[in-house]
Amino acid sequence: MPPNTNSLFILDTFLTISAPTQSLYKEKGSKFMAFSYPVETEQEVKQCLEILKKSYHDASHHCFAYILGANQEKYRASDDGEPSHSAGTPILGQIRSKNLTDTLVVVVRYFGGTKLGVSGLISAYKTAAANALETAEIIEKTVVLPINIQYNYEETNEIMRLIEQLALKIQTQNFGIWCEMTLLTKKSNLLETQEKFKKWVK
Repeated sequence: MPPNTNSLFILDTFLTISAPTQSLYKEKGSKFMAFSYPVETEQEVKQCLEILKKSYHDASHHCFAYILGANQEKYRASDDGEPSHSAGTPILGQIRSKNLTDTLVVVVRYFGGTKLGVSGLISAYKTAAANALETAEIIEKTVVLPINIQYNYEETNEIMRLIEQLALKIQTQNFGIWCEMTLLTKKSNLLETQEKFKKWVK
């Protein structure tokens, strides 16, 4: 499914990977070590890259691609010195082929002395990325959005009844002069939730 950010209610769920994976692919003496990571922010991407560059500081290249956001709205591909579009683009293509998001794939290459040519590089990086993702567990996550409400103690039973009725999750709650809660609702139920809680929304 292509990314689309024109509407708030495009996707209620998205696919990502549950845990990091690693694989090794060899081609004409070169080693392609592929790593996949579940990530949610560009800061997490940066941290993963820093760890790999430190661990494999003597590698020829650290090529990568990632997609972020429930609607796949953020993405980037890097060739890290390889010929243009010979590394990052095929890695990105493998993430997209599985319709994944919040996913980073890094392929660390150790040059083996034999040049592979652009077509050979494309094939090698594609295969390495595919191998890493092939071993990953793909999971479905639900897109949730927060709603902040404020109410008095006498309304607690009514509030809790609505929370149960709409299957909402309580993220935070605070009891002071007023009762305050942050509720999480499915993206597709946002309008209904806002309507039900309209007199209490802050």
